[in-house]
Amino acid sequence: MSLVPYSLARQFLFQMDAEAAHDLTMAGLALSQKTPLKLAYCQSRVDDPIELAGLTFPNRVGMAAGLDKNARCIDGLAAMGFGFIEVGTVTPLAQPGNPKPRMFRLPEAGAIINRLGFNNQGLDAFIANVQQSSMRATPNNPVLLGLNIGKNAATPIENATDDYLKCLQGVYPHADYIVVNISSPNTKNLRSLQSDEALDALLGAIAEKREELAQTFGKSKPIFVKIAPDLDDTQVGLIAQTLRKHGMDGVIATNTTLSREAVKHLQHGNEAGGLSGAPVLESSNRVISQLRAALGSKFPIIGVGGIMSAEDAVSKIKAGADVVQIYTGLIYRGPQLVHEAAQALQKLRK
Repeated sequence: MSLVPYSLARQFLFQMDAEAAHDLTMAGLALSQKTPLKLAYCQSRVDDPIELAGLTFPNRVGMAAGLDKNARCIDGLAAMGFGFIEVGTVTPLAQPGNPKPRMFRLPEAGAIINRLGFNNQGLDAFIANVQQSSMRATPNNPVLLGLNIGKNAATPIENATDDYLKCLQGVYPHADYIVVNISSPNTKNLRSLQSDEALDALLGAIAEKREELAQTFGKSKPIFVKIAPDLDDTQVGLIAQTLRKHGMDGVIATNTTLSREAVKHLQHGNEAGGLSGAPVLESSNRVISQLRAALGSKFPIIGVGGIMSAEDAVSKIKAGADVVQIYTGLIYRGPQLVHEAAQALQKLRK
């Protein structure tokens, strides 16, 4: 287990502005990840392999996208015991994101609201950071890396496909799997890409580009699509059909929610942006169950949203997910949650 109890670090970090604390944490990870200082958060990785989308995941607990948008901390996150790390969302060009303040903790609800807006350093810097990761340079390292792609805020929605294809081409040789993020609520009109015709056109273009890249690099990389929890039964069904139609390899359910029902009475509860953490668990699990019913037993589903305990991780698997990801739970619980969740899922299979 890690040498420094996270409760001590959290006490200090939670006295700071949420985004300032995030930036400080990521800077610390980036600086320490290739030094003995990583022992402060390093943990053994639970061995619980699973085959999914042609890949071997060393265990069923992953780091969700959004924490490490610029792929600076891959090695530090891997040291926490995750079976897979997802970084991004990256856009073709660097962009600052939305105006600050844009991240708010709601500790009474175990939640965070953010409206960051794909703030990142752009595709070239992102790829350079991936290439500098020791994990990627180590032969036979079992931890998988997912690269999450999106569109620039300034790109008109009718030209969104161009941005996704640029990112897909750039990240393709460096990823174990690629994620098409069409579900962030913080880029104007982005969620409209989940509608039937728009999704059909986007995934058709991505499938065609993937075929071209597979020929170039001699390998077809799995592509997952990340969707929102704020979908009704009909929308989930249409998305499931479109995923199958275009040969997508899996789906990530879900991103943050726009619902404020659980937090509207709390300080910051009505801030604009996506709500993550404990309040998303139920809606995320509902979408996972609907996807599993629509897609059948073999289609890969990554479950994310509201995992704050080992029991929450188990609930995702019981809802129909194959593997899970955490984000807000890591901020509230620290690296210990990774180990606890991975152990619980390991026991579930015995």
